[in-house]
Amino acid sequence: MAKGTILVVDDERNIVELVRMYLEKEGYRVERSYDGADALVKIKSIRPTLVVLDLMLPEIDGWEVCRRVRATSDVPIIMLTARDEDVDKIVGLELGADDYLTKPFNPRELVARVKAVLRRYERGAELKKAIHIGNLTIDPARRQVEVDGKKVELRTKEFDLLLTLAEHKGIVLSREQLLDLVWGFDFYGQTRTVDVHIAHLREKLAESDVVIETVWGVGYKLVSYS
Repeated sequence: MAKGTILVVDDERNIVELVRMYLEKEGYRVERSYDGADALVKIKSIRPTLVVLDLMLPEIDGWEVCRRVRATSDVPIIMLTARDEDVDKIVGLELGADDYLTKPFNPRELVARVKAVLRRYERGAELKKAIHIGNLTIDPARRQVEVDGKKVELRTKEFDLLLTLAEHKGIVLSREQLLDLVWGFDFYGQTRTVDVHIAHLREKLAESDVVIETVWGVGYKLVSYS
């Protein structure tokens, strides 16, 4: 029995076939796409378990594919690129990618990352009780946040970051810990993406009873003054 359906999106067909071979050997069903426009159609129609997404695609690039997918879906995304620029990684993560792998890569490492991302996703999908902090409600089952009963629109990683801080209320978490808990992998010491997400959360939660405090030289913690 297949473990799930992985959509592999890359315009280099030899890479797609190599990845397909390794993933099918591990029991996954693999669908293929070679450009961004076709990938968006297939993501909507086949509802894959995970997407392996190259950035440099014809028709629509990987960044735009990720942005459009994240507007309606939390499907896990692992980005692939031939570029090793930190800014590419940051942009990809801020758009909601779950992991990032630079070409050339070892296909066994990709398989390991697929398994790790799916484990985190499955744990996160387990039903949990809603968290109430003052006038803030976080519902992990529906992935919904409300302030005074009014829904607050959060991106995928913004929600995950808020939930992590709430689950560790009053505890200082370093940027590296937040990267590991929310993004789930070592981002080579690059922590700017955490700061950006924190800034967005502060704006969106301005009317709530919670504050995300900066502990200089250490990290962040969520506190309530209600």
